[in-house]
Amino acid sequence: MTALLALDQGTTSSRALVFADSGELLAMAQRELGQIFPRPGWVEHDPREIWTSQLAVAREALAAAGLGAGEVAALGIANQRETVVLWDRATGLPLSNAIVWQDRRTAAACARLRAAGHEELFAARTGLTLDPYFSGTKLAWLLDELPGARAAAAEGRLAAGTVDAWLIWNLTGGAVHATDATNASRTLLYSLATGAWDPELTAVLGIPPEVLPEVRASGEVYGETAAALFGAPIPIAGVLGDQQAALFGQACFAPGMAKNTYGTGAFLLLNTGARPTRSAHGLLASPAWRLPGGTTFALEGSVFVAGAAVQWLRDGLGLIASAAEVEALAASVPDSGGVVLVPAFTGLGAPHWDPWARGALLGLTRGTTAAHVARAALEGIAHQVADVLAAMESDSGGPLRELRVDGGAAGNDLLLQIQADLTGAAVTRPRVRETTALGAANLAGLTVGVFSGLDEIAARWQLERRFEPAIDPAAREERRARWAQAIAATRAAPSGSML
Repeated sequence: MTALLALDQGTTSSRALVFADSGELLAMAQRELGQIFPRPGWVEHDPREIWTSQLAVAREALAAAGLGAGEVAALGIANQRETVVLWDRATGLPLSNAIVWQDRRTAAACARLRAAGHEELFAARTGLTLDPYFSGTKLAWLLDELPGARAAAAEGRLAAGTVDAWLIWNLTGGAVHATDATNASRTLLYSLATGAWDPELTAVLGIPPEVLPEVRASGEVYGETAAALFGAPIPIAGVLGDQQAALFGQACFAPGMAKNTYGTGAFLLLNTGARPTRSAHGLLASPAWRLPGGTTFALEGSVFVAGAAVQWLRDGLGLIASAAEVEALAASVPDSGGVVLVPAFTGLGAPHWDPWARGALLGLTRGTTAAHVARAALEGIAHQVADVLAAMESDSGGPLRELRVDGGAAGNDLLLQIQADLTGAAVTRPRVRETTALGAANLAGLTVGVFSGLDEIAARWQLERRFEPAIDPAAREERRARWAQAIAATRAAPSGSML
């Protein structure tokens, strides 16, 4: 048996997982990560806590697996993608808290860039929209707001990067300042055409090139962990943003293959092959991964509220005591009784992109019960995913035959059956649902020769259950039409005034 270590550094926790080369999960450790909210709309993390918690769980997972570092073939990293850190090269200490991907403090800066006519430039070069979600404007804010930071950066005394770069720096004892193509592509600074930092974009945002990490392939040996950390060096051989790691973990290696991760929101990625696809529906184009043989690209669409809709049923309405209860409650009725829930609690994401939309619960009668509302919540999640998939099919020019799923809500059989019914595509759930970490581990294993190629990794993907569409096309069209009417209702009022 060969062991692989995956570091999964997320928004709310740091995790480490040890896998056998068969894909079997040998051990896992997890620690929560503190959330810092200095002002409304601001979200921060302590970079030192990111590092110390990730190091601690890595040690715990290895100990739980009964393995020494010398028995681990390679280490892979998956991480929250758009969170940015700025630190001193000499001391290795961060200059401030990390600005998290959820942070909205640079909304005005993005608006100024749009007003200056830069939106099309960024869209064409990066495949992204001008939004504070991405890390470039966050880094510019740090350089402008921290005293002396801009001058120090221009002199080469500072280093910046997303969470992967911060972890690599600390794992290698400051020997390596690098990022991979998937994380670089979420900064607004990376050219999809050249696979490198774009000089014009860095100039527009005022980012000194000296502060940026080297962009490398997702699958290559970045260096080795400092021997003192785990008792022996471990090659760092795979780095991917978390959603791309899940796509890799789901073995979606061929163009047209797609995965959806059901978390607080829902994140859909479609493999589009060797060339980026410019979306006509507000989807994002990003590298799926870069290997020595070239770059594979993906289209991405984000649903803001998925599992959070179930949390609302629990915490907001008190209809269920735990999220796990929603399936049984929703399954106690044959349908939603005409009730439609649009969970646009924070606006609508792809493909609608309406920040002013608000949630709506429609079609209520005296016969409506808690079970109907619960079923409508699951349908609302699935309809949003179906909207994104329809946009992806339009952009890619082909129908989707199968959707591979993971994430917490992927354990809900009723949700997955509804998803299959509304998309007309088979929904498949793998035996190993820790696909984000598995993707990072498998990529690291591929890099160091544990696996012979993508075909071997794909052959190890195992189906746990397949959900086939069970309604006829006419019924599907009727349900989708009713959903479209509900979406229109959430967007009918002037900005911010509805509900």
